[in-house]
Amino acid sequence: MGQFNVKLYQSAQLRQEMRANPRLYQAMELVYMPLLDLQQHLKQEISENPFLELTEAEIEQEIELKDDIPDEPLGDEIDWEEVLLNDDFKVEGRRENFEKKEFFEPTPVDTKDLRDHLNDQLRFLSLPERDLRMGEELIGNINEDGMLTCELSEVIFGVNGWLDEVRPNALAAAEEIEDAQQQETETEEILEIFQAYDQAEAVAMLEVIQGFDPAGVGGRDVRESILIQLQRLGKLEDLSYQLVEKHFDSLSKHRWNEIANEIGVDPVEVQAAADEISELDPKPGLRYAPSLDHRQDVIPDLVVRELDGKYVVEVNDMGFPGLRVAESTRALVRDKTKLSSEEKEFIAKNYNSATWMVQAVEQRRQTMLKVMSFIVDKQRAFFEKGVQSLKPLTLREVADHIEMHESTVSRVTNKKYVQTPRGVYSLKYFFSSGISTTSGEATSSRGVKDKIKGLISNEDPLKPLTDQAIVKLLIIDGIKIARRTVAKYREQLGILSARMRKRV
Repeated sequence: MGQFNVKLYQSAQLRQEMRANPRLYQAMELVYMPLLDLQQHLKQEISENPFLELTEAEIEQEIELKDDIPDEPLGDEIDWEEVLLNDDFKVEGRRENFEKKEFFEPTPVDTKDLRDHLNDQLRFLSLPERDLRMGEELIGNINEDGMLTCELSEVIFGVNGWLDEVRPNALAAAEEIEDAQQQETETEEILEIFQAYDQAEAVAMLEVIQGFDPAGVGGRDVRESILIQLQRLGKLEDLSYQLVEKHFDSLSKHRWNEIANEIGVDPVEVQAAADEISELDPKPGLRYAPSLDHRQDVIPDLVVRELDGKYVVEVNDMGFPGLRVAESTRALVRDKTKLSSEEKEFIAKNYNSATWMVQAVEQRRQTMLKVMSFIVDKQRAFFEKGVQSLKPLTLREVADHIEMHESTVSRVTNKKYVQTPRGVYSLKYFFSSGISTTSGEATSSRGVKDKIKGLISNEDPLKPLTDQAIVKLLIIDGIKIARRTVAKYREQLGILSARMRKRV
């Protein structure tokens, strides 16, 4: 059997590769960042690179706005040569003090979620330890909607499993007591406290939790949650309670006549009771959802103003730090005779980085202006007449016009907002697919949705518009659309079908 010879050898070959420059990634990140994120990023860059500074105009403006800041001596001009020669690259004084004032932002305060809120109410009752444990187990199985997500048997199984784990340790501790009578008493108390939970205890504790705030919490489904809320309002004898308790399925399907015939009342009374029920909260726990308490304020990156009949696009520079290469460092770049090779390398690296950062921020600014300017030209009718005049627009259409890649346009429009005479909008709002019209042109799907919403809001509640009727009305307005498309748009708008909207 032959043997393989393993050898090491070198060879030279030519080939072409495309590798993304690290600075290209940084540039793409800058374009992607909304205004607040960009501010924080530049703060970090300025703190790390002594060759970057804020423009004097920005500094003077900030000082004028903040009259409550005590006067501080600015000191002499920073001697960058001395700083670099002493290997001390941390700049104190004017720029650092301004950074702290310019970029300070309040930190969101942690808020309690639904489970914290329920546990606080549970401990406030000063219940025995055994009841507290069952209450905590129940609360642990309540979701953010406020509903109990499992059967009581599962809760009992879980809490009894915990008892089986801790009971032996408690008994072992009791056995270590030397006094026989005290040991027997302690053992009996432990066996009583740690005996298995039963169904009655779980039901009793659930009723306690269902009395907590918010009203309706702890229900095993939407029906029970609404019954709890009606009970809290003192409506046990009202028609609304009877409808939810005995006719919930028909109620959810708006079968007013069917319910009225079954219970012998007028359909108008059923509908009035249903209107009363609709004001209750089917998901009472959501008001304590953390996501609702941590929403970030929207700060527009761009502003569109109307001047002399024309719409002008501007970058929102308010609160945005002007950036430039520090004037005091330019002499070091030109004259490096007193510096060592390491110091020259440091200067070259940071100076080049500072120059590139200034150019990248300006490039981001110019790109946003190009994109928004094209949007304004394309959607001029929107700014003059409103959403129903929106035209279909795609990312590729913008990319072709400004001669950039479609992915760049996507990054520019991501999480960016513009303040217009008609309000603040996400840049993504102006992009939508097109719907054909009888004139041969196309209209924005967003505009069509607004038309559908307007038609339904003005309909006769006794004879609501069907999807087919809406199709016919849109055709009169010159919009060709299929019935299934109207149904899809209606559902996206959260509007019920005609049968469900019908009043009696």
